[in-house]
Amino acid sequence: MELLAPVGTPASLLPTLEAGADAVYVGLKDDTNARRFAGLNFTPAQLGSAADLCRQRQRKLYVAINTYPQPGQEQRWHRAVDAACEAGVSAVIMADPGLLAYAAKHHPETERHLSVQASAANLPSLRLYHEAFGITRAVLPRVLDMTQIEAIAAESPVELEVFASGSLCVMAEGRCQLSSWVSGHSPNSGGACSPASLVQWQERPDGREVRLGGALLDRVAPGEPGGYPTVCKGRYRVDGKAQHAISRPCSLSTLPLLPQMARLGIHALKLEGRQRSPAYSQQITTIWREAIDRFNQQGDQYRPDPSWQRRLRALSEGQALTTGPYLSGWQ
Repeated sequence: MELLAPVGTPASLLPTLEAGADAVYVGLKDDTNARRFAGLNFTPAQLGSAADLCRQRQRKLYVAINTYPQPGQEQRWHRAVDAACEAGVSAVIMADPGLLAYAAKHHPETERHLSVQASAANLPSLRLYHEAFGITRAVLPRVLDMTQIEAIAAESPVELEVFASGSLCVMAEGRCQLSSWVSGHSPNSGGACSPASLVQWQERPDGREVRLGGALLDRVAPGEPGGYPTVCKGRYRVDGKAQHAISRPCSLSTLPLLPQMARLGIHALKLEGRQRSPAYSQQITTIWREAIDRFNQQGDQYRPDPSWQRRLRALSEGQALTTGPYLSGWQ
């Protein structure tokens, strides 16, 4: 199984490759990708250098161009596709049908992967994208359980990639309206669930207040771990009690599911975290490299090392880990 790691900046690239990533994914410095934060991502020139380094090390470089252009703005997204393909990347990751069609027509030699933002959660969707746009891989939404993934994997016309670690989105990606409702900004076109310019932390004697666009999302007591403020992980008063009514701050870890993922024929395990630091990318990649290598050596005898989960917990949102819907199936 391919280990696909996040790289948010040029400074993250070499440490992540040396930590054992088989492939890395990046974005450009604009709103054409779904991790748009100040100081992150690559210029076209930096992308070309990154592609050269990955080729030298026989690793793969994928570029996310996975937001949806608004009418009349398509040319900027087209230029992003052109820049990625001209740099010689291994694949572009997209969700918008118009962009997929553009890439298939103008850059047929570059692989097209279907982004999780397309929220393709069944076989008819995968067949449509494969037949119409020639996708070779699809990233499955994080709302599916293992039974559903097994049914898709049995007949999928394309390679399947799943999120294995990192921030957990409880919504059907590409269809969430919560952030737009609070902030007026869409993550599907603007590139961030909670734009940094709209996030405020206010220190008070009894802890920290967390706001998005002026709306109070949480109050965190002194010493209590918290996550980056998103609407789905806010704390709300329900039946007179303040609680995480939708989802608590936590991170995904599927280390115990490695044998099952392999048995289903999952092609790539994706680590989320392109908005994190170079140290985070290096550490999380190191842990997963150790796990995959141990599984490859031990097969059915594989058992996760407890130290891996401890190290991941220290890096996670809210210092908590979960297997998410993979085992619990919340639908």
